[in-house]
Amino acid sequence: MGSTITDSGLPYTAILVLGASPFQMGLLSGAGAAVILVFGLFAGAWADRLRRRPILIFADLGRAAVLGTVPLAAALGRLSMGHLYLVAAASSLFNLLFEVSYQAYLPTLVDRENIVECNSKLALAESIAQVTGPGLTGILVGWITAPKAILFDAVSFLVSASSLSLIRKPEPQPDRRPQPHLLGEIAEGLRASWRDPILQALAKRTATASFFLGFAAALYFLFAMRELGLSAALLGTIISVGGATSLAGAFAAERLVRRFGFGRTFIGAAAVTGVTALLPPLAHGPVAVCAIFLGTAQLFDMAWPVYNISELSLRQAVTPNHLLGRVNSAMHLLFRGVLPVGALAGGMIAEVIGMRITMFAGALGFLLSTLWLVFSPIRHLRDLPDAPA
Repeated sequence: MGSTITDSGLPYTAILVLGASPFQMGLLSGAGAAVILVFGLFAGAWADRLRRRPILIFADLGRAAVLGTVPLAAALGRLSMGHLYLVAAASSLFNLLFEVSYQAYLPTLVDRENIVECNSKLALAESIAQVTGPGLTGILVGWITAPKAILFDAVSFLVSASSLSLIRKPEPQPDRRPQPHLLGEIAEGLRASWRDPILQALAKRTATASFFLGFAAALYFLFAMRELGLSAALLGTIISVGGATSLAGAFAAERLVRRFGFGRTFIGAAAVTGVTALLPPLAHGPVAVCAIFLGTAQLFDMAWPVYNISELSLRQAVTPNHLLGRVNSAMHLLFRGVLPVGALAGGMIAEVIGMRITMFAGALGFLLSTLWLVFSPIRHLRDLPDAPA
């Protein structure tokens, strides 16, 4: 819930407090790109060398400290776009450490046959937060301003760190087969990601989709508020609709896989997210009509948790445990590293041809990225593949 506040709170701070331009919004969305591009693969190697739970707790404490500087700087009258860029970059680094490590940690806590179920439950918790978070953000922004709203996220990471410290199941010793050099371990993870045809298809789709998704990441809030005339409260309510339908997707993911098979469910969810991405740039007319366009797109957000649960479960199933941290970091690099590059490109293109056309081009590219999955072995999967030897 705290993270959903910051996801909206940082753009609101840039737009409402600092009057950011489309190019500056692109820079803000792209601020984490350099961090992930430089440190992304190293994070995975460390996640395979070290115990993962301490990394998770360290990342939570780091995020709490970094985000706490935003309301402090605002209170002192020292907040600037440069500060927000640094916060976005530092948060991106800690997010990277956390996500790479937790995705490798989960398979050590549960049996393989329960992976889809457990990822579904985690996605369900995230969907609940998405229902309440955006609407709460809109209220908080109007009540105590956007920078102060981010303080709630800082506190939430302290709660997360405390929760993780309560896990008592012993964590297995890290694999004791390290390469002589860290770069050798990184290369091993990259080779594993490229040689396996399933992981290769996931990598190609992730890289392509994240670049074009970056267009909307940079422009969505700015387009909705300045060009369509939506208020922060109304936009938060619309985004909450997506959180509510995500609940349905998290509930339904496991049932859909059993009913239609893994490959059809996975590719179908990817296609739905691509088609609905075309709706926001088509919004026009009075505010109420625009809200209907955006709200309709959010209704189909139920496909996102189905896709994410399937993608993560498939990756965890086909990757040997001693390589999982590095494979996760490679995929994370392709998403979190390329997404900001797309955001920066989207912001620059929008300055020239306008936000609406740029967002439509990004949505079309995002939809076409599904073809990497269609023309891969994934479409033939009925169940998760057998665990690797």
